[in-house]
Amino acid sequence: MQWTLVIPLKPLARAKSRLADTASDGLRPGLALAFAQDTVAAALACPAVKDVAVVTDDALAGRELGSLGARIVSDEPSGGLNAALAHAAAVVRETRPESAVAALNADLPALRPLELARVLDAATEFRRAFLPDAATIGTTLLTAREGEELLPAFGMDSRARHRASGAAELTLDAVDSVRQDVDTGADLRAALALGVGPRTAAAAARLLIPGQ
Repeated sequence: MQWTLVIPLKPLARAKSRLADTASDGLRPGLALAFAQDTVAAALACPAVKDVAVVTDDALAGRELGSLGARIVSDEPSGGLNAALAHAAAVVRETRPESAVAALNADLPALRPLELARVLDAATEFRRAFLPDAATIGTTLLTAREGEELLPAFGMDSRARHRASGAAELTLDAVDSVRQDVDTGADLRAALALGVGPRTAAAAARLLIPGQ
C-alpha cells in the first residue's frame, strides 16, 4: 500500500513560538521552513509514500515546498489545524477516492524515509492508526486506510484524543525520527542528536544551542 501524506504548515511568521528561548523572532520563520523542507524531502523519499500534499497559505512555504515536489493545498476553511487536515484529505480523495491518507507533522527535521516506511507499513493493519510523539502526549502521524475518514484530533493531548476516537496506537521501536517533533529548544537538541536534514542543520548553525 502507498500513502498520500497531508502535511499542515501554519504561516511561517506565526510558527514555532515556543522556540522563543532558543531562536529570535527573526530566525524562527526560517527555522520552521527548514523543518518543513527536510520533513517533506524525507517523506517524498519514502518508498511507502505515493505523494505529499502540504496544507498552507504561506506563499514562501508554498513555493519552496512545491519546488520539492509537494502539492500545495490552500488552508480552508481557515478553521484551525484539524479543519485544514480534513479539507486536504477531502481534496486528495476528490481525484483518488481509494487513497490511503496520513497526516504527518511538518516539524520532523530528523525524519528517516525507511523509519517512516516501517510506521506506514504497520498502519496498513488498521482502519485508522496513530503514532505518539516522543513526549508520549501528542501525535506525529495519523493514518486512514482507503474508505476511512481521517478524523484528525490534533492539539492538546492528541494521543488520548486519537485513542478515544478509535484509532489504533502504533507501538514500534527504532522509529525515533518519526516521533521527534520540534516545539521547544529541548526538542530541537534531541532532533539534532538524531541527525537532522541539511536545511535544518544550516538554519540551526545560526543558533547558540547549549550542548549542540
